[in-house]
Amino acid sequence: MLKFQNKIVVITGSGTGIGKAIAIKFAENGANIVILGRRKEPLEEAAKELEQVISKANSKSFVKIFPGVDVSDEEGVSKMFDDLKKSHGAVDIVVNNAGVSGPVTCFPNAPISEFKSTVGIHLTGTFWTSTQAIKTMKAGSKIVTISTFFTEERPYEQRPYRFRSPYTASQGAKNRLAEAMSWEITDKKIISIATNPGPVHSDRIYKTVYPKAAAEFMRVSGFESLTPEEVEAVNVDILPLLGEDENTVKQGIAQAAAKLAKSKSITSESDIQKLGTTISALLAKIQSIAEKVQNNTSKMIADEQFLTQQQVAETVMMLSDDNISQILNGKVIPGDRVFYPVKPHIACSIPETQANFGSKVVVFAVDATDESDVARTEFLAQKIESAGGKTVILISKTSPKVAEERLSKFHSHVMDLTNQESVKRMLNTATQKVGPISSVIYITGKVSQASKFVDLSRKDWDAMVDKFINTPAIFMQESIGTFVPGGAKNPPLFKGKEGSMIIIGPDMPAGPKVTGAERARVEVFRGALRPFATTVNQELSDVLKSKLRMYLVLPGSVEGTESSNDNIMKAINYLTSGKPVNNAEIIYYPDETRS
Repeated sequence: MLKFQNKIVVITGSGTGIGKAIAIKFAENGANIVILGRRKEPLEEAAKELEQVISKANSKSFVKIFPGVDVSDEEGVSKMFDDLKKSHGAVDIVVNNAGVSGPVTCFPNAPISEFKSTVGIHLTGTFWTSTQAIKTMKAGSKIVTISTFFTEERPYEQRPYRFRSPYTASQGAKNRLAEAMSWEITDKKIISIATNPGPVHSDRIYKTVYPKAAAEFMRVSGFESLTPEEVEAVNVDILPLLGEDENTVKQGIAQAAAKLAKSKSITSESDIQKLGTTISALLAKIQSIAEKVQNNTSKMIADEQFLTQQQVAETVMMLSDDNISQILNGKVIPGDRVFYPVKPHIACSIPETQANFGSKVVVFAVDATDESDVARTEFLAQKIESAGGKTVILISKTSPKVAEERLSKFHSHVMDLTNQESVKRMLNTATQKVGPISSVIYITGKVSQASKFVDLSRKDWDAMVDKFINTPAIFMQESIGTFVPGGAKNPPLFKGKEGSMIIIGPDMPAGPKVTGAERARVEVFRGALRPFATTVNQELSDVLKSKLRMYLVLPGSVEGTESSNDNIMKAINYLTSGKPVNNAEIIYYPDETRS
């Protein structure tokens, strides 16, 4: 009998690439295969290939496809599992593989709609697929989640992935979600494991990620006679030409030159030809940088080899083994093999710094969970004003009513922090009426422990993702826009600009008997914010050459001690002082005792 005979395996994002390779490996070992994705044609082609594999294995297994199912779509995923339960009974294994590249650009230039979409597919897609699968699973079933090596932190270390802020945020949270689920479904005897494969041979890397990253380097500085905005416009037309034959490339460049010439009102044939020459050189430069990035990454691997998709499939199948999965339940398997030297980024020790907020304007945004979050905001604002600063407090309309009452003594407004235009308008108003903003501070509030994550409704989960990931991203992006107006489309404007942005929270839970499950739930969103802050900070410093910094302050401790607002204020004093201008340490644990 084949190893996975009679097992039903659901694999997301399985029409092509790694997902299809995983489906084939399970089919070779007797499993019934369920594949799904947004596009029908690749799924149908994959199904034909899988039928051949099943026939060769003589397993009598079936293949079922669900085209048009986006893992971030609540109704589509729920209906799929309802159909599977009615037609085939329990699902035995779910592989969360679906993913997208997301916007490959500096965070200030990344549309928030694309940011949310990336988080929706990677994180929420994993959450909703897993929770709906659990309803159909029996004891011994497995959930295997595939993440990325760029967000698997080691002690005191983060791996920034420039131009990929929503990707790093959602992948970091996904690792921690796999851990949190293992705590929450242990009573059902269902297993949750994540794996972080290293760089894998795939079209997404070669045709999308590396070329787009190279193109972003060119956009940031402009290229020859082309402005950053012109480079961005041209890149849309020329990136698809990479890997095409010489004649196709030549025609594509001519069309791109004609299109750019029209936008610049250039009619001279010789000038259009010059544009063509410049665009051709730009494409060659992008290809050169992309190849260099790939080569540099391979040099950080002992054998200099990326993994094959089949090797990743072997890993997933191994993790689905009954004995191995029990041993590794709740673990994130760092299979990256990449020696990726980075600066530490994380610190617990904060230097004493004298507060000096004389006439400086500090804007707070607070999405309070309870009265202690309101008290924290009040405490910090009073400290800043007593040190000569001016404060403006933007209160989320979802905060407790007490927030409006207690913070009314400050220049405060209740608003919808999820509305990007409203945030932009309020920051502009604060600048005009109170003065130029020197610092912005976002207080996330605490993670509610009212119920298990796996028991949350989709509405409640989406609210948490907004609260701890999407809304902080909106506020940070609009704050950057306030510090550097027009910088998103004209990156040279960033050079030398100053300002500090701080995200505070969520807190580690406090108390004498904090459970692993409670800590794990908080870590899901800390796991998003750590790589997000690290990535954006590297872009601001190393790529955009600014003195803008984005910091993350995470109160509380693993020992369950109460967080100290005095320690948070100490961090704010230091981080807004202008002293920590490098990007070596940007994540602070003010209440941890480790040195």
